Amino acid sequence: MPQFAGNRRIANISATVAQAWPNRYDVVVFLALGAVLVAMAHGAKTMQQPLTGLAANPVSLDPANLPQYALLTTLRMFAALGFSLLFTFIVAPLAAKSRKAERVIIPALDILQSVPVLGFLTFTVVFFLNLFPGSQIGAELAAIFAIFTSQAWNMTFSFYQSLKTVPRDLEEVTEQFRLTPWQRFWKLEVPFATPGLVWNMMMSMSGGWFFVVASEAISVGDTTVTLPGIGSYIALAIEQKNIGAVAWAVGAMGVVIVLYDQLLFRPIVAWSDKFRVELVASQNPPESWVLNLLRRTRLIQAVNGLLGRIAGLFGGGVSTLSRHAPEPRIGKTAGRALDILFNIVLAAVVVWAAWSIYSYVRATLGWSDVVQAVTDGCITFIRVMVLIAIASLIWVPVGVYIGLRPKLAERIQPLAQFLAAFPANVLFPFVVMGIVAWKLDPNIWLSPLIILGTQWYILFNVIAGASVFPRDLGEASELYRLKGWLWWRKVMLPSILPYYVTGALTASGGSWNASIVAEAVSWGDTKVEAQGLGAYIADATAAGDFHRVVLGVGVMSVFVVALNRVLWRRLYAYADRRLRI
Repeated sequence: MPQFAGNRRIANISATVAQAWPNRYDVVVFLALGAVLVAMAHGAKTMQQPLTGLAANPVSLDPANLPQYALLTTLRMFAALGFSLLFTFIVAPLAAKSRKAERVIIPALDILQSVPVLGFLTFTVVFFLNLFPGSQIGAELAAIFAIFTSQAWNMTFSFYQSLKTVPRDLEEVTEQFRLTPWQRFWKLEVPFATPGLVWNMMMSMSGGWFFVVASEAISVGDTTVTLPGIGSYIALAIEQKNIGAVAWAVGAMGVVIVLYDQLLFRPIVAWSDKFRVELVASQNPPESWVLNLLRRTRLIQAVNGLLGRIAGLFGGGVSTLSRHAPEPRIGKTAGRALDILFNIVLAAVVVWAAWSIYSYVRATLGWSDVVQAVTDGCITFIRVMVLIAIASLIWVPVGVYIGLRPKLAERIQPLAQFLAAFPANVLFPFVVMGIVAWKLDPNIWLSPLIILGTQWYILFNVIAGASVFPRDLGEASELYRLKGWLWWRKVMLPSILPYYVTGALTASGGSWNASIVAEAVSWGDTKVEAQGLGAYIADATAAGDFHRVVLGVGVMSVFVVALNRVLWRRLYAYADRRLRI
């Protein structure tokens, strides 16, 4: 009998080893991972060269350099995306779970998303260059930080919105199991927020492409840094009026987008479909050939199972959590006193910041400059609101149609990413030549460039909202024969409103950001400019006039925060109070 038991254990061990033994799918995956690691190592080595190497090896318009440039640009964008994801997982939960933190974080995010990329570069380039003197890594960090500022706010708002709209019945389940905040975060909130966050990550990558020209071809006052990449390639092609080089850059950008869509985002979208909150299973779940390949591996699946068990041990079991004592609560009187103290401190910080900006600006500027900045801000405000309204009327129905059809979403996904990533700079030659040739009004015909890249925030968020629309509600609406405007008003619009608000809010802030690129465009020596706050900041940045940059950014921040307080935050609160599932 002992001999028989020993043989059985040996047989079990042999079976386990055989199940984990690599197959041909493991070999394919390992070869692909090896190629990615080699490319990353090559790009990282290039980024650590001496700063003098940038002048010795300037950017060239030879198309043979585009693979190298595409690799470097992609590495910068994924590095920024990683920092954006870390920022999201730290800041959004604080804002969603703490009323005091929310009152500080949300207005701060409103301000930060309104600050143009060049507004950040004005103050960060010198800092990073001095942090790593003589090394290219300082310029790389400045570029990565600039791309980060075009990615992080959208993801943070998406995660924050999801945390604020977790279904109440799921919250009650976590309370019954007495989960700790840590387990509730990873077992409920993160899975619930994953579908929307994934779509916003894709939008953030595309938003990074939109501003990659300003991030890689940095020119602030007397400081000029040109990093090798697709963005600097496009900037040089525009400067030299080389339309052929612009076409090569757009083609390379399209290839890169298709590659990371197929290899990364499409598998993540297919994987995140399991986190949909619904009672009826989807008839056409999204698929990915990469995810199917990974599921056919042996060794990788065995390693994945092992990591899952380790993560389960790290998270702890429900039975362990049930023994935790309830958290102590602060009395009403003490809580009211803390609120008053917090308000006093917050008001003091705001007053100090406003006085510091005022003292800095008034050193060289007068009230006439303030009036000019505010007037330009009103003009840009009208442009932004009109364009957001038009984009909403177009993309909300389109996004709902796509989101309710997973198979169609799979086909549209790479195209939508490419359109969202399409840099406005590429259209400058045609816009400038058209305005000059036909003597058009720049105040009107430059306006569409503002919404060119930011309208996709609305589309992507509406697709995300429609893609997680519960199928049981859809079947109920069919049962009651709700159609036409009644279906939109009673079923779909309430369901996607939180997602639309996130998209419209970030599109609004991004449009203010994009105005710095869209209101002052050039093609070689020909420059066309529309009146607005974006052109005001662009001119001040090019001249190295930091006082006007601060004034312009301050006025822009006031406009954005006021708009968010009056409109978008109230819609958020309405969705949380009345439309929560």
